[in-house]
Amino acid sequence: MGQYVAPRRDMQFVLHELLHVDDEFRQLPPYTEVARELIDQVIEQGGKFAAEVLFPLNQVGDVEGCRYADGVVTTPPGFKAAYERFREAGWPSIASDPEFGGQGLPHTLGYALEEVINSANQAFAMYPCLTHGAYEALHAHGTDEQKRIFLPKLVSGQWTGTMCLTEPQCGTDLGLLRTKAEPNKDGSYRITGTKIFVSSGEHDLAQNIVHLVLARLPDAPAGSRGISMFIVPKYKVNADGSLGERNSAFAGAIEHKMGIKGSATCVMNFDGAEGYLIGKPHKGLMAMFTMMNAARLAVGVQGLALAERALQNSLNYARERLQSRALSGVKFPDKPADNLLAQPDVRRMLLTQRAFVEGTRLLVLYNALQVDIEGRATDEATRQKASELVAFLIPISKGVVTELAIECTKEALQIYGGHGYIGENGMEQFSRDARITTLYEGTTGIQAADLLGRKILQLQGVGFKHFLEEISGFCQQHSADESLRALIGPLAVYAKQWGDMTVKLAQRVQANPEELGAAANDYLYYSGYVTLAYLWARSVAAADKSSQSAAFKQAKRDTASFYFTRILPRCLVHQAGIEAGVATLPEIA
Repeated sequence: MGQYVAPRRDMQFVLHELLHVDDEFRQLPPYTEVARELIDQVIEQGGKFAAEVLFPLNQVGDVEGCRYADGVVTTPPGFKAAYERFREAGWPSIASDPEFGGQGLPHTLGYALEEVINSANQAFAMYPCLTHGAYEALHAHGTDEQKRIFLPKLVSGQWTGTMCLTEPQCGTDLGLLRTKAEPNKDGSYRITGTKIFVSSGEHDLAQNIVHLVLARLPDAPAGSRGISMFIVPKYKVNADGSLGERNSAFAGAIEHKMGIKGSATCVMNFDGAEGYLIGKPHKGLMAMFTMMNAARLAVGVQGLALAERALQNSLNYARERLQSRALSGVKFPDKPADNLLAQPDVRRMLLTQRAFVEGTRLLVLYNALQVDIEGRATDEATRQKASELVAFLIPISKGVVTELAIECTKEALQIYGGHGYIGENGMEQFSRDARITTLYEGTTGIQAADLLGRKILQLQGVGFKHFLEEISGFCQQHSADESLRALIGPLAVYAKQWGDMTVKLAQRVQANPEELGAAANDYLYYSGYVTLAYLWARSVAAADKSSQSAAFKQAKRDTASFYFTRILPRCLVHQAGIEAGVATLPEIA
């Protein structure tokens, strides 16, 4: 089963001593009163709830899973009671609008909370995660009446939400979807079609489930330009917000999955179900991407969360497991063998995990802070820059972080040896659960295409330029800092190569569009590794100036040195892949 303790010290270091969110929030109405004490209290209490209430249900959820019978889905034992405690404690409303019952705290803090919830129990975390995505879409695109009726219940957690996008014949290519929306005389619509892979599509945790469904109107143009979005509740809702009769939206089955088995992933059948248009006709993709951006960053947090828990457990195991002797001589003469930490290769696996966990924690929280600045800064130029940074960093925060989570869970399992393959120790579940994070909300290939094709080429790399300028400024600021020389020099070189390579690649893609697909995956990884290098250099600089212990500072420096010497050179392999071009990818019969 393993264990989990919220990494409060590192989370607080990132938030307060590296990102200085206290100062940032003072510049962002209405977060001016969000002080350090409140931030620390949320992290502490959230971590305690996750460890004491949700973590004990993690293995139960994996073993028991969800059960389906005649359209009814039952969540694993304990989930319903835990969800009620989760709701009563106010956790669903942390970062929601006070106008609809939310606590109005920053998204940065909301994502920090999501980390500890996902570390403790990723399957459970899926239910509020999808609800938050539905909330974001309705908050941004719903009518005042729709917001009045639906948002307070979503914010409180009394109702949950879903995203109904994928169909059997279409996943990423939503232009192929067939679900129909036919207008009724009263202004509502009849929604007919089948959606698959619907997380939280049916369950027993909440009074109502609010499905956000993509469908086509009768006069819709072909392709993705003809998609509209509709609210389709499980139970129809009266004008006063009370529940009405059952809607014609039913789960036809639940998927049998390799992981997150406590999360109900449903096939949803809509048979003339009553729905209500969100936003303008044929503009559903705009609303969908509001959900999608929030969901993609949340999935990046899931990857981080699983890697954190894998690191905790494999480190504890390596400390306790006695096996063989150190190559340099006996380390524990009073014991029959030395522990696994005496083995250099075990330390390599642990340092790889630590480098990725602590580096990606900074990445997702940095990204989340830009989301807050984008939404709340008083200066238009500041909001625009933050928006461009968010757009650029989202595919890295989702695509790279989740792929590194798979590497971390693999290394953690390897440290356990054969014991890692045994279900009782919990390590193999981490590997299975982590695998989905690279698939849903856009596969890694989709993130790579989004980064290179849209954020770099189509948008002319505006967010990328901001980020390179930030890295350049950091390197210039610390150019004379002897203690950072081993980091600043390589970082400046790789950042320059990143910029030069991007310009050359853009020219090649212009000449042959196939070069985009050939280079995108390698480009995503290259971007991720350089991004983490910058963030690790910042971590060391911040740690040196912090009030942390000497041991904490040394651990940051040691891990950063490991990252720069053993991980960052992976960029050379990806650069070679980029330069090899599409000619090395022949047609396959």
